[in-house]
Amino acid sequence: MKAVSYRAYGGPEVLEYGDLPEPKVGPDAVLVRVRAAAVNPVDWKAQAGLLDGMMDPVFPVVPGWDVSGVVVRPGVDAIEYEEGDEVIGYVREDFLSRGTFAQYVAAPVRTLARKPGNLSFEQAAGLPLAGLTGYQALVKAMRLGKGETLLVHAAAGGVGSMAVQIAAHLGARVIGTASERNHDYLRSLGAEPVAYGEGLAQRVAALAPDGVDAVLDLVGGEALTVSPELLAVGGRLVSIADPAVLGLGGRYFWVRPDPADLAAVSELAERGVIGVEVAATFPLERAADAQRLNAEGHTRGKVVVTVG
Repeated sequence: MKAVSYRAYGGPEVLEYGDLPEPKVGPDAVLVRVRAAAVNPVDWKAQAGLLDGMMDPVFPVVPGWDVSGVVVRPGVDAIEYEEGDEVIGYVREDFLSRGTFAQYVAAPVRTLARKPGNLSFEQAAGLPLAGLTGYQALVKAMRLGKGETLLVHAAAGGVGSMAVQIAAHLGARVIGTASERNHDYLRSLGAEPVAYGEGLAQRVAALAPDGVDAVLDLVGGEALTVSPELLAVGGRLVSIADPAVLGLGGRYFWVRPDPADLAAVSELAERGVIGVEVAATFPLERAADAQRLNAEGHTRGKVVVTVG
């Protein structure tokens, strides 16, 4: 099969396009013919070796955890799916090796859900990691409730835009930080926008003088540092970006594969509650360019690699 892989840690320059063996399919996995795979910051961070302390690499590593595609062959115990089923997946295993930037991926059923019928394969590929992160952070880690006020840092990004839409669906009031060029976009998603930078705390306080009930931090750094002072009494602080949140009394959160949660996200997309904006697409052989664009950090929506 054709795939993109790397044989040593590094930047986009270490990616190689070529032939690799088709992956073996375990009893509780299915072989998925990849139609599209979204790029996420964790892909190029893992590729740079930044996750080496928690995940062993088995070189050559095929990057990518997000996928949409079609089931080719189920494993002997993978009774949930049949040949021809259209699926999405957050195909993260406990090691780095068998990713989604390839013609085929062997995906454990615990990482999959059925693809929303109203989304293209390119849109659907951008749903799993970002949608799961937003869903699990708000519903499970934060237990956001109707009528509460939520502040989302980096609200116009892939995870942020999902979190805004899910929070609005839950009945929360949403304030989102973003550059001014994305303010109209945030309004269209149901958020009240505020600009980044100096004076952020004052701008948020003007909108929520009694404090916000919860903060979801997706960027870390200065935005996280000012967050505790913006919380109402009993407010919750969750960050997916910066473990320093632990020293601020908050929770450091990592998304994990969960078929029930992914099915819930897929259902929300099929009902039109959440949508996926695709910023750019690249063919598989240009995966390095897709990584470079994602790493710039200025795209609105998802960068997607397509597989012919």
